[in-house]
Amino acid sequence: MIREVNMSSRRWIFLVLTLLWMLVIFLMSSQPADDSTETSLYVGETIGKVFVPGYTGWSPEEQIEFAEHIDHPVRKAAHATEYTVLGILLFMTCRSSFGMNLKDSFRIAFLTGTIYAATDEFHQLFVPGRAGMISDVLIDSMGVLFGCLVIYALYKVFRKN
Repeated sequence: MIREVNMSSRRWIFLVLTLLWMLVIFLMSSQPADDSTETSLYVGETIGKVFVPGYTGWSPEEQIEFAEHIDHPVRKAAHATEYTVLGILLFMTCRSSFGMNLKDSFRIAFLTGTIYAATDEFHQLFVPGRAGMISDVLIDSMGVLFGCLVIYALYKVFRKN
């Protein structure tokens, strides 16, 4: 009985976490361009403070220039990271909530994540100052693929042990 309750809870937990993460992605994509730029520049400044020796001694102009210089890679890394998490969650939802086998979980999670990436970029066409980009769909899809590969590999490793 306890095991049945735990399995039932796990089914709902992954489904809810996946839907919440999709909401987070949607809300991030709903930010107007100025807000999105402010967020990514803040991340760039934080990277400078943490990883660049002497950054705090730079002039404010140099710090802003650094943040602007790494803005594009920061944005692309954010895309890949948020969709890697989505790939992991979708895979786990397929396995736990719908009882799919590994290969079907992989396929459905990847397909769902890629479709979500495409609809997310389409959504951005309607957000002030934003643009939907096919290159971002590809980056997002690679993130989903990576997340699925990680979980698939972990299942294979732990299944052997």
